[in-house]
Amino acid sequence: MGMWSLGLGTLGVAIVGIFLANTDLCLTKAAQASLEYLEDADLRSTGDDENTIKAKALWEKTGAVVMAEASELSSLKTQLEDLGVPLVAVVKENIGTEIQDFRPHFAGDIYVDEKHHFYGPLQRKMGGLGFIRLGVWQNFMRAWKAGYHGNVLGEGFVLGGVFVIGAGNQGILLEHREEEFGNKVENEDVLQAVKRIVPVQ
Repeated sequence: MGMWSLGLGTLGVAIVGIFLANTDLCLTKAAQASLEYLEDADLRSTGDDENTIKAKALWEKTGAVVMAEASELSSLKTQLEDLGVPLVAVVKENIGTEIQDFRPHFAGDIYVDEKHHFYGPLQRKMGGLGFIRLGVWQNFMRAWKAGYHGNVLGEGFVLGGVFVIGAGNQGILLEHREEEFGNKVENEDVLQAVKRIVPVQ
């Protein structure tokens, strides 16, 4: 009888663990970023010059779509260019050939945000339980089939997001935070937010 009890107890703990991993109960809630918080970020270019700029320069005149780890938005590049709005990627680190490996999957400028402003103000991490979430595995397979393999180095547990930021002081028009690794923003939501941008003359 003791072995049956131990076995049932272990099975119960495993079921509860899988249930909790597939809900947001253990995930830190996202804190809304303010325009002031984002515009003060120092971003290092990954081009030949490696200049550092204040993030505000990216959207000051035209607005911008800023992605923290979401390469799928590259499909909107032409539509965004037609609207005069740049598409920019912000990554939290550059380890090894990470950015060079990312470039074929992204059609815009890439900057490094070493202080992780675009991942905060309260950084959210998925943690080890993310590996038993069904959605994470589905997103992983989608990325793998698209040819993006990433790496297992650095701070890979930090969740990213997407921002549509208006020109001047128009503010943040859309903020999407990943709920799990690979959780995508709807392209249509991005386009609707971009259409609300009023460029500074």
